[in-house]
Amino acid sequence: MIPLSILDLCPIIEGSTAAISFRNTLSLAQHAERLGYQRYWLAEHHGMPGIASAATAVVISHVAAGTSTIRVGAGGIMLPNHSPLVIAEQFGTLAALFPGRIDLGLGRAPGSDQASARALRRNLTSDADEFPSDVLELMDYFEPYSGHGVRAVPGNDSTVPVWILGSSTFGAQVAAEFGLPYAFASHFAPAQMMQAIEIYRARFKPSARLAKPHVMLGFNVFAADTDDEAILLASSMQQAFINLRTGRPSLLQPPVPGYLAQLPPDARAMLDHTLSSSAIGGAATVAAALEAFIARTGADELMITSQIFDHDARLRSYEILADVHHPVAA
Repeated sequence: MIPLSILDLCPIIEGSTAAISFRNTLSLAQHAERLGYQRYWLAEHHGMPGIASAATAVVISHVAAGTSTIRVGAGGIMLPNHSPLVIAEQFGTLAALFPGRIDLGLGRAPGSDQASARALRRNLTSDADEFPSDVLELMDYFEPYSGHGVRAVPGNDSTVPVWILGSSTFGAQVAAEFGLPYAFASHFAPAQMMQAIEIYRARFKPSARLAKPHVMLGFNVFAADTDDEAILLASSMQQAFINLRTGRPSLLQPPVPGYLAQLPPDARAMLDHTLSSSAIGGAATVAAALEAFIARTGADELMITSQIFDHDARLRSYEILADVHHPVAA
């Protein structure tokens, strides 16, 4: 069985707070560690009412301090928002605090709207084509210091695995050229998934960091004791996507019975496409969907996300998934 990992956005639910979200995140990470999940990643988003993981490196430290074996990392850091030196220092610090447990996934999207991007005070005239050079600059800071140029302290001579994230073929090309592991955001942007996988594997150049291609794919799982219960749980995330796509980002809402049936055809079609990389149901339904997805894609690892309103139901979903898949421990 291929490893399973977890992507957490630290959802802030209706009627709750970021403080409670962070407590729930640590609770889920500890649960995942006991169940044998491979890694626990947190994602950088800004200005989103329902996402609390904006200060990603800080939340990673919170999770790593409360666990002992599971790998913890960023899925990802949106590099256009930051100086590569600052990220090298942050993740060099995390690697020193939690040796052998920190991952760094890098994306080229801003993870925010334009107003938030301006407030981050990064050079807004930067071109997306600068992403590859920023990745190289960042990785160079992790190498032993040569005695010339800028030194990242902490950071230099750190063994921080670097991943390239993407939702198009661009990231696949960068990951292949640099010989890095590749994570594709198929859990919300599946359109170019197969093409990106093919490009990455065909063009991969072995490196000192990675000898052969490694593909991790995002996948939504809503598992419950019955199919009907799982369908109800999934409606919270479905509402979140509809709200986001209509310019009304919101806190994570309570589940709504029969939510899909209430949507107009165009909204339903959007959800069917956007969330096509998903398993929703009881144990048998989830196991079949997971097996079919792995067989179709040849994924080396899956990154599971479950935006579920009720925390106990979220814990239960990951438990059911572990039971049917038997993930390999780190």
